[in-house]
Amino acid sequence: MASPTGSDRLLRGSVRHTAGTTAALLLCSVAGAACSLAVPALAGRTLDLLLRHRPEAGTWLLWTAILLAAEVLLETGAVLLTQLSNARATAWIRLRALGGLLGTAPHRAAPHSGGDVAARLCVNATDSGTAPAALATSVSSGLVPIGALVALALIHPWTAAVFVAGLPLLLLLLRAFATQSSDSVGHYQRAQGAVAARLAEALGGARTIAAADTARHEEERILAPLPDMTWHGTRMWRVHGRAVARSGVLLPLLTTAVVAVAGVALAAGEVSVGGLLAASRYAALAAGIGGIAAPLGTLVRARSAAGRAAELADLAPMSHGSAVLPPDAPGDLELRGVRVTRGGVPLIADVTLTIGGGSTVAVVGRSGAGKSTLAAVAGRLTDPDAGSVRLDGVDLAELSRSELRGATAYAFARPVFDGGATPTIGAALAAGTGPARPTTPTSVRDAAGAACADTFVRLLPLGYETPVDDAPLSGGEAQRLGLARAFIGRGRLMILDDATSSLDTATERQVETALATPSRACTRLIVAHRVSTAARADLVVWMEAGRVRRSGPHSLLWEEPEYRAVFTAEARPAHAPRWSTGPEAAPETAGSGALPSSVVPGTGAGE
Repeated sequence: MASPTGSDRLLRGSVRHTAGTTAALLLCSVAGAACSLAVPALAGRTLDLLLRHRPEAGTWLLWTAILLAAEVLLETGAVLLTQLSNARATAWIRLRALGGLLGTAPHRAAPHSGGDVAARLCVNATDSGTAPAALATSVSSGLVPIGALVALALIHPWTAAVFVAGLPLLLLLLRAFATQSSDSVGHYQRAQGAVAARLAEALGGARTIAAADTARHEEERILAPLPDMTWHGTRMWRVHGRAVARSGVLLPLLTTAVVAVAGVALAAGEVSVGGLLAASRYAALAAGIGGIAAPLGTLVRARSAAGRAAELADLAPMSHGSAVLPPDAPGDLELRGVRVTRGGVPLIADVTLTIGGGSTVAVVGRSGAGKSTLAAVAGRLTDPDAGSVRLDGVDLAELSRSELRGATAYAFARPVFDGGATPTIGAALAAGTGPARPTTPTSVRDAAGAACADTFVRLLPLGYETPVDDAPLSGGEAQRLGLARAFIGRGRLMILDDATSSLDTATERQVETALATPSRACTRLIVAHRVSTAARADLVVWMEAGRVRRSGPHSLLWEEPEYRAVFTAEARPAHAPRWSTGPEAAPETAGSGALPSSVVPGTGAGE
């Protein structure tokens, strides 16, 4: 759970962001409070003048009516400004939380499931966004009782003394409400987030649940936090109900006592009839100190919710420098002593590789060998805990964000297309270039053609204008679109993390041919599971238990039984030609010598 410091910092930021709106709300609230305090005095004075048949009574009555109308208008304005402040603060908090989530390394964001993130960004951000308005409202809520108490002292000191005598009980009531409510709200929000997270997981695996006929089991799993949520929700309302009930008894007693004292003073000639009217009204306003419980409860919920939103906003960001890559460099990739540890477990350790620009490297190994971690480090989707990664001699951590993402392109086994951010297939592919590099319909079609996606996209109802959410994509078609998105955004380094696993052999070969064309020359790092992919690579990096066991041409590694065992039943000696991007790159033969395990020459380097 986030520390209170994180939640308070987030709330302070939301107050600063809505400073103008909150200041206007505060002015409206304070002006409305001033009108509320002035009306009883004017009404009492008007009554006295009317009873005495004084001619100026009409003027005082007019001013009383004007102040009543102003009070109504100011309250209306306060309501509108409250909603505006809530909306702006909520939007700011959501953007901060979302920025923290997207700006950190994926492994730091991974513990937060989709449902939990949705609960934090929707429910918790909305609750925390009410803090600025509640803070302004609480100020005016406190001014009215204080002003009313001062007015009672001016009308008759004993009326104020009677009310003050009951204040300790009222303050103890408010303190108990704030303490107990805070604890209940925190537990309730955490249980609410757990239900949302489990529901999102179930929706993502709906087909598996249906196929396994485990709907009843999933229902029980999703609703498991419900008893805890119900208990704390009930406790929360009980706390609120007890506070309302006790204040409902205490405040009328205080008001009655004040009116009784004012009545005695009236009988003694110390207070006028108008003064009695004003005293009764001021007693009701002073009793409104209990009304501060509403904004106080809002602030309690906002602070608790902000703690959950702050957990996202405070995720450690990936820092970026301002360096740029040297122009016309070939795309040399170098990993020096790279180590990545998660939860005390090393995923990759002491990996040192030098990959020449323009070459194609296949990374192979059994499940859990560290292939995807290596791919993530190579394009800086995550930072190593030790060592460094350099592209054309520049540390990736020193590159600006735009330079880094412009130089690297990724394709994954399960690409995701957001119908909200990129509504059409064409827009989804064009997003691969980022916002800085515009695309044309021709470049989009060329990239789709290279990824063997153009044919099936043209068969969709609206072609490239087909909405992403309406496109019935198979696993292989989604992978081809993911490859097309990587092709269109291709820079110096292209990383394919099992991005062809759902393609049939013929389609995969066509994609490999497209990758090998001179127009798409770049350094390629491919996480591979198929022997055919490894056979056509310039060089294979064989990983085992997070380390590079050996690297070299596939034809040489194939002589080792343990290397052959890495592949599936389709594994068999393969002598397909390697990819090449220049006439100098000749295919390796079974008799060629092994290369040093840390050096991968670039294509066209005179092998």
